[in-house]
Amino acid sequence: MSFRSEFLDDALDAYIQAHSTGPDEVQRDLIEATAALGDASIMQISSAQGALMTMLTTLLEPRFAVEVGTFTGYSALAVAKALPPGGRLLCCDISEEWTAIAREHWKRAGVSDRIDLRIAPALDTLRSLPEEPAVDLAFIDADKASYIAYYEELVRRLSSRGVILVDNTLWDGHVADPGRTDTTTEQLRAFNAHVVADERMRVALLPVGDGLSMISRRRA
Repeated sequence: MSFRSEFLDDALDAYIQAHSTGPDEVQRDLIEATAALGDASIMQISSAQGALMTMLTTLLEPRFAVEVGTFTGYSALAVAKALPPGGRLLCCDISEEWTAIAREHWKRAGVSDRIDLRIAPALDTLRSLPEEPAVDLAFIDADKASYIAYYEELVRRLSSRGVILVDNTLWDGHVADPGRTDTTTEQLRAFNAHVVADERMRVALLPVGDGLSMISRRRA
């Protein structure tokens, strides 16, 4: 099963997949295990987005990374496999069921010792972290109503070279359709407006997956 970008047709998606580094054996098995969940499987990121996250992790060499919303663990695996020696990934989720699938595949991939999974409301976990700016990489992919709150907690802890990635920020293109006024679309519009107006930060909203915002600090 392919979790392709919402903005690609099948032919172009197949071409991109054929000309990008593909998932490894454990990642392929995780894709299949997630597909077996049925409709919920749509929450898994695409393998192309995973490849991008692995590449960014390799380039950034984060000592401390944070993920808000882990689901079955594909994005966490993409990051953890590229962490530098001593690097850690903190995963925040509330589902024991879905993260059990994640734990199984992290173990198979040999990255379990790099990941701290906390089953608790993510805001509680983020607010329990030290205030000093130590987060080098973050990924937000959870309930849209809390995106701004997650973002603000992470920004105050973001290192000078840190990057925040935020998923679903195009929402199948609905954010640009004035006729769409459902709650989730409005929440994502509010988040996108909040970030672009934040004079502390720079943002690039990329048509990757269902929209991926890449955010970093402005330099004086």
